[in-house]
Amino acid sequence: MRLRTVLAAATAALAAATTLTAAGPAAAGTPATGPSHLRQSAALPSHTCSPSVSLDRFSDALDKTTYQGTFVGNFSALAVDRDGSLAALDDRSSLFSLDARTLRPQRVVRLADEQGAELDSEGLVVDRDGTRLITSETEPSVRRYAPDGKLLDRLPVPDALRIAPAGRATANQTFEGLTLLPGGHTLLASMENALFGDSTDLVRFQTWTRTGDGHWRLGAQYAYRIDDGLGVPEVQATPDGRLLVLERGFTEGVGNTVRLYLADPRHASDTRHVENLTGQPGVRLIRKTLLADIADCPSLGATARQPQPNPLLDNIEGMAVTGRDGNRLKVLLVSDDNQNDVQTTRFYHLRIRV
Repeated sequence: MRLRTVLAAATAALAAATTLTAAGPAAAGTPATGPSHLRQSAALPSHTCSPSVSLDRFSDALDKTTYQGTFVGNFSALAVDRDGSLAALDDRSSLFSLDARTLRPQRVVRLADEQGAELDSEGLVVDRDGTRLITSETEPSVRRYAPDGKLLDRLPVPDALRIAPAGRATANQTFEGLTLLPGGHTLLASMENALFGDSTDLVRFQTWTRTGDGHWRLGAQYAYRIDDGLGVPEVQATPDGRLLVLERGFTEGVGNTVRLYLADPRHASDTRHVENLTGQPGVRLIRKTLLADIADCPSLGATARQPQPNPLLDNIEGMAVTGRDGNRLKVLLVSDDNQNDVQTTRFYHLRIRV
């Protein structure tokens, strides 16, 4: 999502981890061009953010670079592709393939809607057959694309979730996150902020279920309570069916707030027939537990080009679960620099005990 200003504040926490490495920008074939900012964590005693989260390292290697004439940045979503590479989606209709170890761009594909126009592309899932499920905030929509960028079809969206006056959503506040639940039969998209008529601290998570012929039909809908002044830029499923949820906000002159929550939708009420969510009795919300406030992570030598509670912070918007290390998940975050000189494209390697 393009940078916006909301009220935000910071909270605290503590935990454990490892050392820092960073990837260079050059890609095999066509090199990326631009500055490479490599940070190392020489003598820091701890990489802990909280009892549940640690920061291994971060990389600014792709900041303000280009690949095959395309700006590398504006990242809104990440996913692990079937070949082990990283798929990185920007919000200007470009889908990059990155080397999972070095982050070097290997390929870029342009996306378009049915009329050939650009998307405000925000959420990404690589499906089990290699097709890409991608959200756009402008309608909102979920479309399916072949790996080469060919548009295949489009999923149904409830009328209420459409942007007003067609529905009750606010422009640029719709489908930001997208994830496939374990088993591959349920797709979930998170609205960034509340609908008109709903309580301003309640956002809707919409699901689809896969039919026998491989298509998707509308499924249950759930309510999630956001922190004051924050919105939901990304959501990712954990192997046990819970969700990692990012909440994010920005305050001019103060900087970003980014919090990571573990949420459990498995006992939440289906709210698709609840016209106005107002916290009414009988509606069970998705339960959430704070894992970490990213401002509490060690900075590891990071620098910021604008005021931040922690120079490590930026406009974090994308997230992917990339693997396991014992009882911890390896999670990769990325910031959206909005192609703005005072923001940074930064990748964050976390380990999370859930």
